[in-house]
Amino acid sequence: MRLICSSRALRRGMLAAVASITSISCLQGTVHAAEPIKSSEPSHAVVESSSTGGNAEAVYAARKSLYDQVAAVTQIPWYRLAAIDQYERTLTQVHPRDRKHPERTLGIFIPPTRWAGPLNPDQEDVDPMSISVFSGIGLDGNGDGKADPNDDMDLLYTVAARLAPYGHAADDFSIGLWSYYQNTRAVQRVMQYAKLYETFGKLDLFDHAFPLPVKSNYSYRSTFGMGRNWGGRRVHEGTDLFASHGVPVRSTCYGVVEIKGWNKYGGWRIGIRDLNNHYHYYAHLQGFDKSIALGDVVKPGQTLGWVGSSGYGKPGTQGKFPPHLHYGIYRDTGHTEWAFDPYPLLKRWELEEKRSKKKTRS
Repeated sequence: MRLICSSRALRRGMLAAVASITSISCLQGTVHAAEPIKSSEPSHAVVESSSTGGNAEAVYAARKSLYDQVAAVTQIPWYRLAAIDQYERTLTQVHPRDRKHPERTLGIFIPPTRWAGPLNPDQEDVDPMSISVFSGIGLDGNGDGKADPNDDMDLLYTVAARLAPYGHAADDFSIGLWSYYQNTRAVQRVMQYAKLYETFGKLDLFDHAFPLPVKSNYSYRSTFGMGRNWGGRRVHEGTDLFASHGVPVRSTCYGVVEIKGWNKYGGWRIGIRDLNNHYHYYAHLQGFDKSIALGDVVKPGQTLGWVGSSGYGKPGTQGKFPPHLHYGIYRDTGHTEWAFDPYPLLKRWELEEKRSKKKTRS
């Protein structure tokens, strides 16, 4: 207790000496703070868990309102702010212990040492002036005189203020992202998500579809983790869906085409990145839809290619196994990726699509 009190007294003394400070010291140069955003509604307007549940429309509306308000001040488009928020949300899903925070509308998380400053004796500091003294990045975004790391507006405004000085061109914004995250993978994800939000103009992009037309003839079972011998001993990182040559292969999600081409194991294959930071992998195709290129956005049910038997050799190798779609799904942890069994998701998407078609007919 004595240490804390003396530390706070020291901090007050330092504040008096730097009362004329008008800019915030940053890790990369100096970022001048714009006027705080005067919000007519509380930043915690909607409280949610990692799932929006039955309150999805209200949650998306609350998020969009925050993005729009910060965009108006910083000139960073709402879809880029939304992309940052969603990327942060996916990190929390895979690192819940390291990024633990109260439930709130946004998913952005800034560690106390970065928010308040690494040498700040009060790691729960919410005073914007003392935070700046100790080289923290926390800002007051809503004009209440506090820089609260659990306030949605303060969080979003703080991140936006760090990025705005780099410029608004795509390359300049990417440089700003790299400066903030120091992670090339993070830059790629945020730019992919921004492209999705900009293209479709909405936040609710989490619908799914079964990868084959449910009216077609196909069969599948859980084959995840089974052994594979060609090319060395390895495990099967997906589910095989057997169908005839030429059956359409469809996107299971809204996403961005991340990989397209030949792989000696998967043959003609294509990879799609979605907003949950899942990588959807479709292999052994007969060919691709010619309208789809690297970097394109796709939506659930959109044709990507057709079932084939390509792979296990040099480009063009066909027929070493019966025609089928190999479907795999991977989660990005921010630094690495790992596969998980797609079978439960496939069964759910198949059932949902069949029910939807029955309702349409009735």
